Amino acid sequence: MSYHTLLGFQKEPFSTSPDPDFFYLTKEHEIALTNILIELRLKRGLTVIFGDVGTGKTTLSRKLVQELRKRGDMIFHMILNPSFLTENAFLVSLIKNFNIDLPHFADPYSVDILEMRDAIERFLIQKGVEEKRTLILIIDEAQKLNDETIEILRVLLNFETNEHKLIQIVLLGQMELYPKVMNLPNFFDRISFKYTLNPLGVQETKELIQFRLKKAGSISNSNLFSNEAIQEIYNYSRGYPRRINILCHHVLKELVVQSRESVDRALVDEIVAKQQVGVGRFEAYRELSRQKILTV
Repeated sequence: MSYHTLLGFQKEPFSTSPDPDFFYLTKEHEIALTNILIELRLKRGLTVIFGDVGTGKTTLSRKLVQELRKRGDMIFHMILNPSFLTENAFLVSLIKNFNIDLPHFADPYSVDILEMRDAIERFLIQKGVEEKRTLILIIDEAQKLNDETIEILRVLLNFETNEHKLIQIVLLGQMELYPKVMNLPNFFDRISFKYTLNPLGVQETKELIQFRLKKAGSISNSNLFSNEAIQEIYNYSRGYPRRINILCHHVLKELVVQSRESVDRALVDEIVAKQQVGVGRFEAYRELSRQKILTV
């Protein structure tokens, strides 16, 4: 029996999987999501969301996909790892994932780049103009994009009617993405909406914890964490949602092990101390291994 079942939950409350149903929509995330959807409806072209590791970009992207599935006039594809080595590889990915027809059913790998671009443009015109659909490309981990791939995105944004862009692009990336696009003015100038996600405050940390507890299916556990415990969780996590979830997960496991009924500040401190000791041991082991290698 899992620890969350023992605590009366139907689901694990603090999983780090990007489940949109467990996504707590903070004010910043709501601003980002609302504006993305507005940009997509208006077909403005390019939206970019920046944020440090653990600020909720990936879960935001899953929430966006969940919203798009409710709309029948949108065709979308999400790229989770945009580490394409060549322009050809990226174009082949687009053709395959959007099910774009090539002349004479050719193998994408045998078609030259200009033919692939033409095929993509024909597809965008057919779907976006003739069928009045909205074509959307969502790219997570966008900081991994190289300059060559970004240039392809810029070219795709050139496909437009007199009223709107034929493809809508949403990039979500870590802060390294910012200087990358800043150094490409022809691309940066095409951004219609950009936004930076920041860590949560203390109150939002509390609301996130309570939201996830309730979402996991147990109303009786709303006071499972004391205010002092939440304050410590905020202090150690610095308001990063991923860190909050990981720390709360370990705290609840220890709660079961110690047969305790609630989480207080002391328990949070105990878990953090154990994790820090574990990190220290790992660093010591790595240093010892390095010294052994040097003496061989």
